Parts: sequence; C-alpha cells; structure tokens
Amino acid sequence: MHLKKDDVAKRPPMGWNSWDNYASGVTEEQLLDNARELAKLKSSGWEYVVCDIQWSDPLAGTKSRKGIVYKNFAPLTMDAWGRLIPAASRFPSAADGRGFAPIAEKIHDMGLKFGIHIMRGIPRQAVHARTPVLGTNQTADEAALPNSICAWNGDMYGIDPASKAGQAYYDSIFKLYAQWGVDFVKVDDICHEHLYKDAPYGEAEVEMIRHAIDACGRPMVLSLSPGPALIGKAWHLGRNANMWRITDDFWDDWKLLRDMFDRCELWQRQGQEGRWPDCDMLPLGTIGTGFGQPRKTRFTREEQRTMMTLWCIFRSPLMMGGDMTRLDDWTKSLLTNASILAAQQTGREPEQVIKDDMQAVWTSLSADGGRYLALFNFTDGPRKVSCSLGEFEQTVKEAKDLWGGRPAQLENDVISAELPAHGAAMYHLRG
Repeated sequence: MHLKKDDVAKRPPMGWNSWDNYASGVTEEQLLDNARELAKLKSSGWEYVVCDIQWSDPLAGTKSRKGIVYKNFAPLTMDAWGRLIPAASRFPSAADGRGFAPIAEKIHDMGLKFGIHIMRGIPRQAVHARTPVLGTNQTADEAALPNSICAWNGDMYGIDPASKAGQAYYDSIFKLYAQWGVDFVKVDDICHEHLYKDAPYGEAEVEMIRHAIDACGRPMVLSLSPGPALIGKAWHLGRNANMWRITDDFWDDWKLLRDMFDRCELWQRQGQEGRWPDCDMLPLGTIGTGFGQPRKTRFTREEQRTMMTLWCIFRSPLMMGGDMTRLDDWTKSLLTNASILAAQQTGREPEQVIKDDMQAVWTSLSADGGRYLALFNFTDGPRKVSCSLGEFEQTVKEAKDLWGGRPAQLENDVISAELPAHGAAMYHLRG
C-alpha cells in the first residue's frame, strides 16, 4: 500500500515534544503524564505527542549520565535486525519485543497521535556487529557509509544510497514503526546547511526515508531537523517532507526570536497543504529539567506573545516544549487562543510587508475573506507601530484585537498600536 505524502499534515501540525524539558532522558511515565495534560487541550487542535532523542539508550537521563546528553558508543537497545527499540528500563511497557506499541495505544486512546525522534542512518553498533538486514541476505555494514557521522551524536553511520541493503534497512524500520502505531517521525541530522561541507542536505537519504514511509502502510508526518534548511532545496523538501526546520535549536533568547523574523521572511509563502517550514519548538512554561536547570522560560510575557503571533501568522507547526504537567494559566492562555490559532490553521498567503531595525508587520488572509494583521515592536522600549492599509485593496471597518488589551487605532487608512518593548498585537480586519 503506497500513501500520498500530502494526505497528512494538511494543516500545520500542533503537539508537544519532550526535548526542551527532558532532553534525552524522558521516561514512559513522563511521556504519558504530559500526554494526559495535552489531551485537555485537544479541542484547541493540539494532538501530537513526540518522544525525542535517545529513547533506545538505557542510561540517558540517569544519574550515571549526569550532565551528559550524549555519550559516544553508548550501548543502545537493538533487535536482531539492527533496529533500535525503546530501552525497557525507561519504557517498561516496551519489554518482550512490544516496542512503543503499548504507549502508542494509550496515546491513541486519549484521542491523540504518537511520534518519535530518530537519527538518520543505521546504528554503528549494528554495523560493527554485522547484524542482518531484514528481508535481505545482506548485513548492516553493507548498508553504511562509515565516513558519514553526525557531528554531535555518534550513534549512527549514514546510509549508502547506492546500497540495496540501505533502502531495505530504512524500509524495515518504518515497517516496525507502522506496527507500533507511530504517526509522526522526526528525522535528525539531515537538513542543516552548515553541518557538512560536501553534503549540507541529505537529499538521497531524505528520498530513501520518503520511500520507506510511503511503503510502510501507515500515514506518518515526516519532520526534518535541524535547520537552517536550504531555501534552494525548498522544492525537494516540499516533495518529500511534511515539515522542516528553518533554524537550529530555538531557545528562550530574544536575539534568536528577533532573528526568526529574517528566517520567516526567507520562507514566507512556502507553506502549503502537507508541507510546512518549521520555526522549531515553543520554549514556554517550565523547561530544562533534563538539562539539570529546570526554570521558567526566560522570555518575558510580551516576548512569549510575540513568538506565538509570529509562529501563527507565518503558519509554522506548533510544538510545545514545556512541561505540560506544570502548565500555568498564562501559558495555557497562549496555547488556547482560538483566534490566534485560527491564523495558524486556516490562514493563507502569509507575508511580511514591513521590517526594519525597529518594527515588523505581517499579514495573511483569513478564511472568512478578511485579513490578519500582526504588528511587532523590536525596540527595548514602548513604540507606536503603524501600517498603511491602502496596499491591501480592501475596505477595513473593523479591527478585532485578537490578544486583547491593545485596541487598534484606525485613521486615514492607517492602522497603528502602542506596543511595549518586544511586544506584538494581532488583529482580524473586516470590511
């Protein structure tokens, strides 16, 4: 059974990912606890629960690995075919060959969807052991490119696209994920423009992964990391992936948030059904527990609102990174504002119409024939941000304030708002 890529992610995906809070050490209990809390927001569109990196490492996140996110040549949990499986010490329900199936079933029973993170390639552990590749008479070493190793995680070798064993290996792992009930796969070390001088974008492996998903018999969202992805490869990314990172890891730092306006400008209007440029996770609420530094986000409330406004009008996927079990009322209000989320889910043709050192203005079309307008203040103090409405070729009689508290000023075909430092406002314009 072959599936069409664009049958999934017709709208930008929304969910939760374990990385920002638990790093490489999330456990089954933590995963399910966060899933239960995310299920309470399902009516707002939140649906994916994604277990991030190192789930096959029994020691990741334990006291013996304190302060270490990755360890070269860490012994990983693997089946007889060289396929990584969840470490039962951290995911007890995975014992006896059950893998992630029991967790996926519980998450599906909550009305949610389940996702996992993988590194591109084949485990070095499997290559050195020459494990057989399922469905072939070849072994893992015949599938590998030994000189292709991730710069920051040494678990895998790249896969040789000229090797039949290589495609067979990818086919075998995605068949396993389909058996588990996986709905979303984040593939890492595959689209960063700066990581590898000779092959900055893993084009061949992306195509092999696309083939494996299409052949596995189960719809899955394909997410590529890390960024920044190459704008010159937008056509290839759109043909093969459902979402791809336009930035390296995004954290709670104003400089990174300000920089995201430049990245979104580069990728504006590239998003469409089944294919979405991705601004990365939302570092909101409590984060950093797995890094040994649990804390509230360093973003001010104004910066948090700015981030949500940009992600939504640009139509980036939304992946909450904070601890859902410690969700405070303010953060919940950001994640459940139906009017703001409507721009992310149903807006069209997002475009940046003004940007300089002090401000930016974004717009997109709304599903009811109106228009969304977002105003941003880049400065460290209060500022009035304005935009002429003449170029939009539509009469504006009403500007509904979607965040509340910052009514727009409409005068002589100009809309403006007084914004605090690093602040934003968003309006729904109607004729």
